Amino acid sequence: MRQAGRYHDHYQSLKKDHTFEELCKKPILAAETAMGPINEFDFDVAILFSDILFPLEALGMDLTYNPGPQFGLHLDEDNAESLLVNQNPINFMEFQGEAIERTIERLPSDKSLIGFVGGPWTLIAYACNISKDSRELNFNNFQIGLLDNVILPLLKENVELQLNAGAEVVMIFDSNAHLLAEEDLNIYLDKTFNALAKEFPNKVGYYAKDGIDYEAIIAKQNDPEINLAGMGLDSNIDLREYFKKTTNGFVQGNFSEHFLTLPHEEFLPKLDTFIEQMSVLSPEDRSGWVCGLGHGVLKTTPQENVKEFVKRIRASF
Repeated sequence: MRQAGRYHDHYQSLKKDHTFEELCKKPILAAETAMGPINEFDFDVAILFSDILFPLEALGMDLTYNPGPQFGLHLDEDNAESLLVNQNPINFMEFQGEAIERTIERLPSDKSLIGFVGGPWTLIAYACNISKDSRELNFNNFQIGLLDNVILPLLKENVELQLNAGAEVVMIFDSNAHLLAEEDLNIYLDKTFNALAKEFPNKVGYYAKDGIDYEAIIAKQNDPEINLAGMGLDSNIDLREYFKKTTNGFVQGNFSEHFLTLPHEEFLPKLDTFIEQMSVLSPEDRSGWVCGLGHGVLKTTPQENVKEFVKRIRASF
């Protein structure tokens, strides 16, 4: 649910004294940031507080946040050798491992923690400044080489680092995968799941949004050789249909994050409808459901709505 963020007083209080980068890269602060929503809303699972783009900084790209991510130079075939200069980038990412350990130390025994990495194509799209308005994109040779030889090897080490630190599952958050054309998306998913999910059986989940072909992901989830831990679905998808399509791993989602931003009296009927729809499914039918949002909590979300969401979902199932 992108638990810590601008909607939450706890996060806003921390941001008065610390930059976003400090909250991510100083493990004690990262743990404090991650614990805020756990203490306030009683979620079942905490999420590492970090950012998907740090692997690009680890490789040598000049990354700042003001407040969103900004690169000194974007990556292209001509400047790749001069930008991607770090020979052992995983060392840069060690703050994530310590942040996970610090967070787990503070979690109650009945809570768990998940880690995450950015989707490989999403990292390439940010690095190369590919417009989010693009559609039906095809890989070029430079991007394929970047994927195979740079991004996937680093993300594999990043997943291993987080799992070794104690994360129960590592999610791949792939917010730009929907930009790819169908054939290239399938090639890309094969490369990604073989490099990441297959290497860590039942420990890596996948989430993509905005009209992604979920059928292609389900096909990978049902592949016994891939061992994908599970998948998250956007809120524009009928979640109930996907319990029929896979018996492997979890299905995560997918109340609309936009409904959560409504005034309380308008939000409650939307939540009641969602609960009624999901209640039609028996516990066996919805086995593996991880209830959450279709995407992250938006910055305009009233905190009372988050509390009510958790309270009513927990009371209903």
